[in-house]
Amino acid sequence: MIDTETRFAVADLYSDYAAALDEQRYQDWLDLFTEDCRYTVQPRENFDAGLPLATLRLESRAMLKDRVHGVTETLYHAPYYQRHIIGGPRLRERDGSIEVEANYIVVRTHSDQPSDILSTGRYIDKLFVDAGSLLFAQKLCVFDTELIPNSLIYPI
Repeated sequence: MIDTETRFAVADLYSDYAAALDEQRYQDWLDLFTEDCRYTVQPRENFDAGLPLATLRLESRAMLKDRVHGVTETLYHAPYYQRHIIGGPRLRERDGSIEVEANYIVVRTHSDQPSDILSTGRYIDKLFVDAGSLLFAQKLCVFDTELIPNSLIYPI
């Protein structure tokens, strides 16, 4: 049974995750992950079929940091803002970790265009407790469509 304090801590973690990405505070986003984390963005079709092919697969916080460097320092693209809306998380305790599933929607806004939906889907995550803080050990973003508009630049 997961206690109320843990439920609030999970809600805070997901709020911090969304705010860090929406406000483009990428160091704060990186700090939400364990050193040996896994971050995967995968279409639902492949996930449901048990196929490993993913749009993006990063296998450590160092790889996340490299991706952030690429996004902020080397990629050229039309800038846009993201807004993450994350549904109420469903929690399960398993083998000393907390498994969380939550629906999400990411809205993309270019300053000179109407907002559009960039991605919808669900997060399937494993959390780890480190010195009293919850961190993402695994973040799996399963997006509902087979396509993402243009390219995936910022983290989902």
